[in-house]
Amino acid sequence: MRTVFDLAQKEKTLKKLEKKTQELDFWKDKEKAIKINQELSQVKEEVESFQKLKKELDNLIDDKELKQEVRTFEKKLKQKENQVFLSGKYDKKGAVLSIFAGAGGRDSQDWATMLLRMYERYCQKKGYKTKMLHQSFGEGGGPEGRIGLKSVTMEIQGKFAFGYFKRETGVHRLVRISPFSPQKLRHTSFAQVEVLPEISNQEELEIKIKPEDLRIDTFRSSGPGGQYVNKRDSAVRITHLPSSIVVSCQSERLQGLNRQKAMKILMAKLYQLKKQEKEKELKKIKGKKVDASWGNQIRSYVLHPYQMVKDLRTNIETSNVEAVLDGEIDNFIEAEIKTIN
Repeated sequence: MRTVFDLAQKEKTLKKLEKKTQELDFWKDKEKAIKINQELSQVKEEVESFQKLKKELDNLIDDKELKQEVRTFEKKLKQKENQVFLSGKYDKKGAVLSIFAGAGGRDSQDWATMLLRMYERYCQKKGYKTKMLHQSFGEGGGPEGRIGLKSVTMEIQGKFAFGYFKRETGVHRLVRISPFSPQKLRHTSFAQVEVLPEISNQEELEIKIKPEDLRIDTFRSSGPGGQYVNKRDSAVRITHLPSSIVVSCQSERLQGLNRQKAMKILMAKLYQLKKQEKEKELKKIKGKKVDASWGNQIRSYVLHPYQMVKDLRTNIETSNVEAVLDGEIDNFIEAEIKTIN
C-alpha cells in the first residue's frame, strides 16, 4: 500500500506547495499561481483520501462480524491503487466514447450494439452517468427484429472516466455463430472503439478553427426504423474540411445545444490528432515501437467453438464471456492501467 502511494513524499510535496502559496510575490505570475493552486488541490485531495483509508485500516480488528467492513475497505483500497496509476493529463476527466461497426453488415452492426451495452453496464457499476450524443442505425430484420448500430457516440461523466476508458481504443473482434445466418455459420465481426478526453476551455483556445474550415449541416434526429425522435431539424453534423473529421450530435432538442456538443467532440478529435502528430515525430527520432498485437486489434471475444475473452496486450483472459458482455471488464481495464507504456 505504501509502495504504490508514497505518502511521505506526497506530504513533502504538499508542504512545499503550501509554502509557495504563502510567498509575497506568489500572484505576480497569475498563470503560474493558478497551476500551483491546482496542483496543491490535487495533492491535498490525494493525501487526505489516503490518510482516511489508513485510519479506516487502523480501526479494523480481526472479528468475523467485520468481514463486510474489511471487504468494503479492500474495494476502496483497490480503487485508490488504480487511481494512483492514472496520472495522465486527462485521466481525471470525463470521456467521449465512440463505436463504429466494421465491414460485415448486420453481424458487425449487432456487435457494435453489444459493445455499447457492455460499456453502459460497466458505467452503471462504476457510478458513471452516460448520455447518447449520436446514433446511426443499420439494417433491420435480424433475430427478434433487432436493429444494429453503424456508429454511436456516448458521453461518459464521472471522475477518472477517461483514465479508465482510454485503453479501450482499438479494434474489438467477435467470433460466434451468426444469428443472421440461416445455415448457422460461424462469423467474425469487428468494431472500432475510440475514446477521447473531455477538453477544457483553456485547451480549446489552443486549437484555432477558421469558420470557413467548417461545413455545418442540420437534419432530423431519428431512431430505429426511421422513427423521428424530433420532428424539427435539430440534429447537427459538423465537417472539418482540412482534416475531413466529421462529428454529429442529436441528443438535445435545441439545435444550438447540439452544435455546442458537436464542437466539443470536434475539439477533442483535433486535440487528439495534434497529439498523434507529435508522437509520430518522436517515433521518427526514437525508432518505430514494435507492437505485440496484430494490427490495431486489442481484444478477442470468442463465443464459438469455445468461450473465451482475451486481451492481446496483457494476455488477461476469461471463459466467462457472458459476464464480460454484461459489463464485468474490470480485470482487463485494471491490467491495462498498470501497463507501463
